[in-house]
Amino acid sequence: MNAPMVLSPEALATIDQAIAKYPPDQRQSAVMAALTIAQDEKGWLSAETMDFVAQYLGMPPIAVYEVASFYTLYDLKPSGKYKITICTNLPCALQGANVASEHLKRKLGIGFNETTGDGMFTLKEGECFGACGDAPVLLLNNKRMCCAMTPDKLDDLLRELK
Repeated sequence: MNAPMVLSPEALATIDQAIAKYPPDQRQSAVMAALTIAQDEKGWLSAETMDFVAQYLGMPPIAVYEVASFYTLYDLKPSGKYKITICTNLPCALQGANVASEHLKRKLGIGFNETTGDGMFTLKEGECFGACGDAPVLLLNNKRMCCAMTPDKLDDLLRELK
């Protein structure tokens, strides 16, 4: 590899584990896992990081950019310490996601795709998380799902995170 190392040896070892799940000629199939690992380490996906992932997986950078820009779980610019992604698809909307998202916007003083001035919170609008029966649903930092998020539960979550 002739590019400078962008990710730690530990991150590369984890990516190698993801690559090993696929046939040797299909290492690009690990792109989503590699991007997740890179974002976990770096906090977001810069062009430099995505270029490194592309080279590491042997694929064109544009193919990596397409994946990273399609899915809301990837951040193409720095985000707050806590990224709150709320589902606003129909099942969640019918169960109060619009009320919940407006409550978050008001409490945080930001809109979707914005970060609070103190860098603590970024608010994103997400697509279905597959938990429609527990609507409205949000994801915290792409890892923790929170269900039935009423304004009171949202206030509890914000207090917990501060």
